[in-house]
Amino acid sequence: MSTKGKVKGIIANLVIVKADGPVSQNEICFIQLGGTGLMAEVIKVIGEDAYVQVFESTRNLKIDDEVSFTGHMLEVTLGPGILSKNYDGLQNDLDKMKGVFLKRGEYTSALDDDKEWDFKPLAKPGDKVTAGDWLGEVDENGMPHKIMVPFAYTGSYQVKSVAGEGKYKIKNTVAVLIDTDNKDVEVSMVQKWPVKVPIRAFKEKPRPYKLLETGVRTIDTLNPIVEGGTGFIPGPFGCGKTVLQHAISKQAEADIVIVAACGERANEVVEIFTEFPELEDVRTGKKLMERTTIIANTSNMPVAAREASVYTAMTLGEYYRSMGLKVLMLADSTSRWAQALREMSNRLEELPGPDAFPMDLPAIISNFYSRAGYVILNNGETGSITFIGTVSPAGGNLKEPVTESTKKAARCFYALAQPRADSKRYPAVDPIDSYSKYLEYPEFSEYIEKTISDKWIDQVNKAKTILQRGKETYEQINILGDDGVPVDYHVTFWKSEVIDFIILQQDAFDKIDQSTPVERQEYMLESLLDLCNTDFKFESFTEVDNYFKRIINQYKQMNYSEFKSEKFNNFEKELQSIIEERRVA
Repeated sequence: MSTKGKVKGIIANLVIVKADGPVSQNEICFIQLGGTGLMAEVIKVIGEDAYVQVFESTRNLKIDDEVSFTGHMLEVTLGPGILSKNYDGLQNDLDKMKGVFLKRGEYTSALDDDKEWDFKPLAKPGDKVTAGDWLGEVDENGMPHKIMVPFAYTGSYQVKSVAGEGKYKIKNTVAVLIDTDNKDVEVSMVQKWPVKVPIRAFKEKPRPYKLLETGVRTIDTLNPIVEGGTGFIPGPFGCGKTVLQHAISKQAEADIVIVAACGERANEVVEIFTEFPELEDVRTGKKLMERTTIIANTSNMPVAAREASVYTAMTLGEYYRSMGLKVLMLADSTSRWAQALREMSNRLEELPGPDAFPMDLPAIISNFYSRAGYVILNNGETGSITFIGTVSPAGGNLKEPVTESTKKAARCFYALAQPRADSKRYPAVDPIDSYSKYLEYPEFSEYIEKTISDKWIDQVNKAKTILQRGKETYEQINILGDDGVPVDYHVTFWKSEVIDFIILQQDAFDKIDQSTPVERQEYMLESLLDLCNTDFKFESFTEVDNYFKRIINQYKQMNYSEFKSEKFNNFEKELQSIIEERRVA
């Protein structure tokens, strides 16, 4: 018999329920309001009182309203049909809902129960299998969607039978397993999994560190992220956090893209809904939306639902990772998620930490980021989740608690700078403040030496040094004036400007410049460092300014040309002749 309860207290979206039986942490319940069940999650239990956060408006809710506990946690439905869907934070299919504004208590099924899928068996009778092992596959928008032994199954099983090739619905039985008690266990294409419990269907082994190509030069060249790595993008409003995430999602070397719009519900999300279905996918030749899933908070969802959305998105990512796919997950913005945690913590009257955020905020963020990663599956195949979140610190203050806590968890830090955005230097990633800790890993260094160049990391460090010196000389020129510093200072500054304009800045509207392969990045960086190592002769700072503007223009024309094409080579020849004009013999 399921546990029942009655409403005892109401504090906005926090409701205190007096339960008449056992209740567990993170269990789902439904509060009855005029025949409508409002979904809620247990976040704290003290004696017979269960504190629940309601995912709907609690207006008109009264003391003694009845509550029914379900006996299971907040969970997602896993199976074919997730890709190209628009879900809310509770995995309701937004396209199935009626009207502009969602009605309270309106919940829809995440998958299409009536659609038939072309099933192909992968396992055979007699095979020994465990949770996460592949039994068969279906084609989902061109992706091999694996049908797996449900993750909730413990121990080992023997395959008794597997359905033959043919069309099946997701709830049809496609395999029969025999458990250790010699009982038959039927398996369909659909399974459920709690969102706050990581899916573990892989072996614990040392992982390799492979570069994840994003096509964004300021990331790939200066501060690379690895496949299965973590990073975050903090910055003030209007600096291009969402735009940078969109660029990464279009160009990154990933099989599946999952976007968690866990806080930004205005223009950014609208742009995703309208733009993604129309974008051509350079990897498949189809539409980008066909391998994308969007988890978006809706306008009439309370702040509490923001917390659920990031966990829902990560669980879907773990599901596809278990199929041996590369998943790119983007969250915009985790600051709003942290604000939801702060709001509920305050209503629970917990001891506040800095800026009233929960005391355990760093632990919560670290625990979530740790769910990303590169895994080796039971069958030896590999899968990964690369997670990049954005942080929207109030007033652009990068010392606030959410940014500081995320710094401890994420390995890559891409700080957006307001001055760069104001001067239209996009992406506005500050090359001095940003960093990638993967550059310090010996495993990654070995990988770079084998796949790119044994000089690559030294060249990257040299480029960063030139940018740092350029910033220092610019500050001196700014204080003392153009005539107040030696000409060499102007040369140093402009050499850093060449790297800034050619490597750091990128034109997202140009078909060629919007995405740069690593091979081309290596070639251009080597060319720029050769330029920076060249000595030039100038009489005045005006000569320096005009000369380096010509060089920047030539390099830009190269960026807009097909790599090593006749046009590209001609611009490079003209560049060399310009360099020879002022080169010191």
